[in-house]
Amino acid sequence: MGLLSSNFYDFFGIEHKLNLDLKDLEKRFYSLSRQWHPDKFTLKSAEEQQQALDATAILNDGYRTLRDPLARAEYLLKEHGFDIGEQGAKNVPPELLEEVFELNMALEELRGGDESARGGLEEARNRFVAMREGIDSELQEKFVEYDRAKDRNVLAQIRTILNRRRYVRNLVNEVEKELAGAVA
Repeated sequence: MGLLSSNFYDFFGIEHKLNLDLKDLEKRFYSLSRQWHPDKFTLKSAEEQQQALDATAILNDGYRTLRDPLARAEYLLKEHGFDIGEQGAKNVPPELLEEVFELNMALEELRGGDESARGGLEEARNRFVAMREGIDSELQEKFVEYDRAKDRNVLAQIRTILNRRRYVRNLVNEVEKELAGAVA
């Protein structure tokens, strides 16, 4: 038995790109699952049994990562040496500064018992959800651009967009948590 590649793309035998045929990925997943299922290795050597367990772990992690466009992008960025740290709360994307300030004011008002802030928070949530959808469209365009050119500069742009998306996602989550908690 040869060495297993721990690179998800290589393990699945697919091109290193951002737009994947998810039906093909699923087909490969099931085929590899059958090939490496630990039950097929019960009468094999301890080394082969361990290799089947290792392959199954790579297979499951790889499938979970590659089928999710955001996780796939982060994986490809890491593969190319980009740092993918969490977007810090202090690193507000400049174009969101005013909206984040207003959002924080409304959150404080609601936490202080001012129910009139609820409508503004719901509007803010809707704006941020729309913003997240716009970011997803922008990401999709960059995915196509990267797959066509394999340009590292495009990966840097994707990283910036992913950071902005993560920040917006956190805002949406915070608002939704506060709105749900205020009702309870």
